[in-house]
Amino acid sequence: MARVNLKTPEELTGDAKKAYDELNAKGKITNMKLVMLQDYGTYLAFMGWYDSWASLVNVVGQRAATIYAHSVSTTNGCLLCSLFFISDLKELGLDPKNLELSENEKLLAQLGQQIVKDPTKVSDELLDGLRKFYSDTEIIVIVGFGAQMQATNNFNSVLGVDVDKRLLPLKEEFKAPTWRENIK
Repeated sequence: MARVNLKTPEELTGDAKKAYDELNAKGKITNMKLVMLQDYGTYLAFMGWYDSWASLVNVVGQRAATIYAHSVSTTNGCLLCSLFFISDLKELGLDPKNLELSENEKLLAQLGQQIVKDPTKVSDELLDGLRKFYSDTEIIVIVGFGAQMQATNNFNSVLGVDVDKRLLPLKEEFKAPTWRENIK
């Protein structure tokens, strides 16, 4: 259950109400967006995720982008985001528990894990491996998206944003990470 009270759509005003109406008309309302719409500035800041996602998909492709986002979210332990990407992997015909990754996808998954665990220790070797596939500008897109994904994970996890109904059947497929257990 969310750690903040939600306004009903009727309680939203101004730009937040207009954004809600536009999202609702397109069938794009999610629990996260409902929480964010309580502060329109927060909503705008986080909606930049979609621009970052589009840039990432343009650089690495839909499959690799989804694998990368899944890696960031599951390593970070964000239930909501992890379930979204488990769903997306399945829509791509992939088994999230048994992913067969290409070399560049393995590197992206490693980067996703590392930027969550300790971004100050992303190795030169990992970046050099990425340079086999991507230019410096493309690596900026990749890292920029990873940072945006991590911010989204943190927002949802700290506020306990409820899992969207369509994702509830997948809830048992999420396994919380254990790598933080010995961190003091």
